[in-house]
Amino acid sequence: MSDYVISCCSTADLNFDHYKERDIKIAFFHFEVDGKSYMDNGEFPINDFYNAMANGAMTKTSQINVDEYINHFTPFLEEEKDIIHLTLSSGISGTINSANIAADELRDRYPGRKIYVIDSMAASSGYGLLMDKIADKRDEGLSIDDLKDWVLEHRLEVNHWFFTTDLTYFVRGGRVSKAAGWFGGALKICPLLNVDYQGKLIPRSKHRGKPAVIKATAKKMLENAVGGASYDGKCYISQSACRGDADELIKEIEQLIPAMKGKIEVYDIGTTIGSHTGPGTVALFFWGKKRVD
Repeated sequence: MSDYVISCCSTADLNFDHYKERDIKIAFFHFEVDGKSYMDNGEFPINDFYNAMANGAMTKTSQINVDEYINHFTPFLEEEKDIIHLTLSSGISGTINSANIAADELRDRYPGRKIYVIDSMAASSGYGLLMDKIADKRDEGLSIDDLKDWVLEHRLEVNHWFFTTDLTYFVRGGRVSKAAGWFGGALKICPLLNVDYQGKLIPRSKHRGKPAVIKATAKKMLENAVGGASYDGKCYISQSACRGDADELIKEIEQLIPAMKGKIEVYDIGTTIGSHTGPGTVALFFWGKKRVD
């Protein structure tokens, strides 16, 4: 049994059985649907959530505040456990600031206990992929200090590539202009984006139609995964109410990288991230070249 706990935010977009099986502790974001507040803990069924969005429901999110982080961390400190907590990328959310304030306050209350707060530089199931590897390293017996160093050295090796077939929510969130959103919709333009070395979402290319962007996404994995066509590490896909598109991406990847056949795991984009992407987003995550731009 480890003398420390590993923890992340609910925005790592794995399922709760996975978190429990890997002994990963969760701090929960909040979101609203048409003004009613919910916790990002599965209380709002994901299919109902995306159906509501498709029918015009307005959504917004709020990050974990300082008091919530204090309440999340304290039980582990009471058990005389140290903590390593990874936050959603600071390029997407300011939640790391609240986590650091909480950690500073708790270090004063529990002198001698270690509380490491680390920016994951990751999002959705890419964040989850990183947490899964951290659980492996913990189970291998790494000390909390060695694990902290490992995370800082390797977190940018988690590659994120994603596309959307509906620009509505990217326009609403200001990531795509209204004009670009209108023309993109009219011309069936699907942008391909990734998460850069600062943990920010960056548009990389535009493709006309789903088949083209799906092929381009699979090609990015071939170009960037460790070992290229021989990659046999873990690969996660998350999707928002478009499982068919995710399955088409899997077929493309399996053709390019045969070792992936039957190994790719698919998760839902959760309610926090999904509030900003809306339905129609597919995201691909794997271990690959270190992000440098």
